[in-house]
Amino acid sequence: MQDFLNGLMLLSNFLIVPATAYGSQLALGALGVTLVYGILRFSNFAHGDTMAFGTMVVILVTALFQKMGISIDPLPTALLAIPFGIAATTLMVLISDRLVYRHQRKVKAAPVVFLISSIGLMFVLNGLVRFVIGTGDQRFSDGERFIIRFGEFKELTGLDEGIAFKTSQGLTILTAIIVVAALFWFLERTRAGKSMRAYSDNEDLALLSGISPERVVMITWILSATLATIAGTLYGLDKGFKPFTYFQLLLPIFAAAIVGGLGNPLGAIAGGFVIAFSEVTVTYAYKKFLTYWVPESWAPEGLVQLLSTDYKFAVSFVILVLVLLFRPTGIFAGKSV
Repeated sequence: MQDFLNGLMLLSNFLIVPATAYGSQLALGALGVTLVYGILRFSNFAHGDTMAFGTMVVILVTALFQKMGISIDPLPTALLAIPFGIAATTLMVLISDRLVYRHQRKVKAAPVVFLISSIGLMFVLNGLVRFVIGTGDQRFSDGERFIIRFGEFKELTGLDEGIAFKTSQGLTILTAIIVVAALFWFLERTRAGKSMRAYSDNEDLALLSGISPERVVMITWILSATLATIAGTLYGLDKGFKPFTYFQLLLPIFAAAIVGGLGNPLGAIAGGFVIAFSEVTVTYAYKKFLTYWVPESWAPEGLVQLLSTDYKFAVSFVILVLVLLFRPTGIFAGKSV
């Protein structure tokens, strides 16, 4: 029984808890992608760099607060800076919409035109973020690092293995629950949310009902910017900030949105956890875990790792391709890609 519990704690520490936190981050990112696709009918390839832009503003404001001696110890100071990041990112996406996408909506441009425009915007944002904050790793987390430390857990339980539960992981999971609950309440209960759903279901009928398309578009961009900033900040607090990493995150985020059902918010959440657990499960080295759960004579000599962590995004790509081939509408039957 002791070996079973030790194996379970080891698996929880290195697989279940990290995958849950990562899945929460992907779910928030995928929600932003799926909202834009559901309302504006195009795949926003600039979403990853929108996350990077919002996180960059949060980092800069956090640094300013730290210089002024403002903090909320034991929590990260970055939590105070998130509203400033959301405001700046919202302003940026609304300006981008006016300069880039508004004309295309007026002339009813093909979805591929919107997609190509978003790719162009992606490169502009990527270059801007690198110019402002640099290309290196940025660590901006302060306050208490752990909710419970590895040694404390071992001492408390008397086991050989423990769980180190980071503050960033706890914040990610808790924030994701709050944000998702608030988003679904907004979409289901408020007049603006109902207008968005009506516009997504049938644009022509919504217009005949007196719903303002520009107002719906504006609210969609505000929600997308908010989700992008929160997801980007939580990811940065947990794993550090590097602009190129956010560019790479576009693949698992889109994979999550498509796996769950593009245009379906519930599907985006489910897809986020499917992708996260798939990536972590395939790239985890099971050698030490198996020494607890199998007889000693069966203990493996190698790492028992299906894929190196360097190739974790390949897992997202394979899942994405399989879903597009066999179920293009995703788990929750969103809009066909």
